[in-house]
Amino acid sequence: MFNERKVAQIATWFLRKQTGRMRHLKLMKLMYLADRQALEEHGRPLTGDQVVAMPHGPVLSKTLEYINGCAPSSDDGWEAWISDRENHEVALRERKPGGDQLDELSPAEVEILEIVWKRFGHMNQWQLRDHTHDHCPEWEDPEGSSKPIPYQRIFEVLGRTHEEATDLAESIEEERTIDRLFASL
Repeated sequence: MFNERKVAQIATWFLRKQTGRMRHLKLMKLMYLADRQALEEHGRPLTGDQVVAMPHGPVLSKTLEYINGCAPSSDDGWEAWISDRENHEVALRERKPGGDQLDELSPAEVEILEIVWKRFGHMNQWQLRDHTHDHCPEWEDPEGSSKPIPYQRIFEVLGRTHEEATDLAESIEEERTIDRLFASL
């Protein structure tokens, strides 16, 4: 379910909207809000990443590892698309001609990215952080640490019934389990 190349292309899409360079906190918040929008509209995240609460709000855990340079990147993964973090910013890498197609993103996924950009793209990183603190009740202050935010909780704050939230979250976890099994082969 988590696809490093797809996550890099989502980051690339947002970076292209803002001159190819962005504060890493802003990028993280936009990517989280896109996942949240996809959960609300389609019952599935875009990234498949693990969501955690951190002091600056909800975070996509594995994506943050890539942003911070702490996760090894595959050949056409994060590092092929996005530069190393420097001065709290990330930027687009130059790609080979024709090698910049965002082919991991479906039209429906791009539509979600458009919605999130129109709603939040004008905000800076601190405004986005404050927004996620004030308008994403799934986030609870981890008091200097981090703690997982279960998908079930996100679905419930988005208005799904307890039963619907449970079913949707279990479906996502089943897909993750299958992915882990195939990854270990």
